[in-house]
This record gives sequence, structure tokens and C-alpha cells, in this order.
Amino acid sequence: MHSLYETDFYAWTQEQAKLLRKCQWSQLDLPNLIEEIEYLGKQERQELRNRLSILLGHLLKWQYQPQQRSRTWLSTIRVQRRDTQRLIQDNPSLKPYFQEAYQNGRDLAVGETDLPLKTFPQNCLYSLEEILDSRFYPGEPSPEMENDL
Repeated sequence: MHSLYETDFYAWTQEQAKLLRKCQWSQLDLPNLIEEIEYLGKQERQELRNRLSILLGHLLKWQYQPQQRSRTWLSTIRVQRRDTQRLIQDNPSLKPYFQEAYQNGRDLAVGETDLPLKTFPQNCLYSLEEILDSRFYPGEPSPEMENDL
């Protein structure tokens, strides 16, 4: 017989919440509940990695292809910074994982610039504080962007 967890995940979550509220510990589906709580933590870490990968890729493009800078890049940097800051504010223990995102950001920059991989440093040169700083843009801003920065 299939459990509710396997057949209707949403209904299972509602049932588990109800049991938790009523302190009915013995009726909880502990193995699946533990698995789902661990998964939630992994999702937050993956969300940080995804956002930082995009942000770092755009910062690298900004630095290494100044002639291609655009309002689209600027918008992406701004949005990813805000979302990343919120994510870290809500989950400060995720800070140490920011280095994991650099290699993905580097690959993104290579794919979107057609510059060789060796163009970009093997290790991230930016600190997390710089990455999240709304005034930090590596390299000189292009003249048409100065009013937007």
C-alpha cells in the first residue's frame, strides 16, 4: 500500500503540519519528514549557488568585456544582488558556500562571451562583500552606464 507521501505530497505536508501542531509525535512520518527538512536546506544552498553563479558570471563579463556592457547586464547584476542579499539575510549560515558558485559563474561567462576559459581567473578575485556591494563593478564603467550606477 502506498503512503500518502508517495501518492499526494501536498496532502502529506498538510497532515504532517497538523500532527506537529497537535504534538502527535508518534503519528509523524519521521523518515520522510527528516528527508524533506534536509532537502529544504539543500534547496536554499542551491538557490544561493544559482543566484551567485549568475551574478558572478555577469561581473566577470562586465570586467572582461567592457565594450559589451549593457543595461541588461546591469539589470541582471542588480536583481541578482538584491535576491542574493535577501537569501543570505534569511540564511546567514549559507555565507561560506559562495565560493562554490564561482566555477559556474566562470563557465557562464565563457559561454556568453566566447572568450577562452584561461581569460578568467581560476579563483574568485572578489570578496562576498564586494560581490554584494551595489557600488562595486569590476573595471571602469562605460560612460553610458555612469548615470545608472
